[in-house]
Amino acid sequence: MDNTAKNNKGAVPAKLKKRSNMGEIWHRLCTNPVAVVCMAYLTLLILAIVFADFIAPYDYKAANLKARFQTPSLAHIMGTDDFGRDLFSRLLFGGRTSLLVAVIAVAIGIGAGMVVGAACGYFGMLVDNLLMRLMDIIMAIPGMLLAICVSVSLGPGVVNTALAIALGTIPMIARQLRSSTLLIRNQEYIEASRQFGAGSARIILTHVIPNTLAPIIVQASLYIGGSIMAIAGLSFLGLGVKPPTPEWGNILNNGLDYIYEASTRWHVILFPALIIVVTMLAFNLLGDNLRDAMDPRMRK
Repeated sequence: MDNTAKNNKGAVPAKLKKRSNMGEIWHRLCTNPVAVVCMAYLTLLILAIVFADFIAPYDYKAANLKARFQTPSLAHIMGTDDFGRDLFSRLLFGGRTSLLVAVIAVAIGIGAGMVVGAACGYFGMLVDNLLMRLMDIIMAIPGMLLAICVSVSLGPGVVNTALAIALGTIPMIARQLRSSTLLIRNQEYIEASRQFGAGSARIILTHVIPNTLAPIIVQASLYIGGSIMAIAGLSFLGLGVKPPTPEWGNILNNGLDYIYEASTRWHVILFPALIIVVTMLAFNLLGDNLRDAMDPRMRK
């Protein structure tokens, strides 16, 4: 009896167990209704896009002129376009292109921005001045205008569109990482690494960048939403991904010709626009809530 009492006395109640940092962030996200809805929507969207070959009821390239502009029905839940192609199938496969280009653009922008920002913050002096002035020049050009100029120069295509979007992301990431690097470059563990003979490149890769990743992760989710809108905008203008490759922007552009006939052909405009807006909003809201969850000042 005494041993049981001692064991019970020494046991830590489950409610009082302290969560890890990642566990606390995940708990705060899961208790936020907005974040849960955004995560559920994005999870379903990504799964639907990945398994589009099995989910799509029709071949997205298959045309049927006899079924042109059919409104939503059991046979075509989002209707058909001007070639009689199933709009739902095209949006599923178009999502592959949109999300792929967005992820590539954000990965390139964050990767290059982290290298530039870490180098500026760590070395300072001439390196900092030269690279930051270059970033200032890039930031002085509006993002969409810069993407249009790059797309016109490189030509349309998946990779070129990703590069056009990524270029406008680099200065913002570089500035953010530079400020974080300035705060930690003189910390004791950095000095210890120098004393043990670690080179600048090794210190940046193993100490500086890993300790500044938290705000970058938040920015990545925000930039993906913005990149989806920018990619759709370029494709809408005919400068992004070209047909016949489906992409949300060029699908929307295809429906623009029938905007004055929206009373009977409303679905070719509504569904592409709706999925672009909702997906961008979900990424932005998730990024905002992730930032709050990772901020220790917001915790009770």
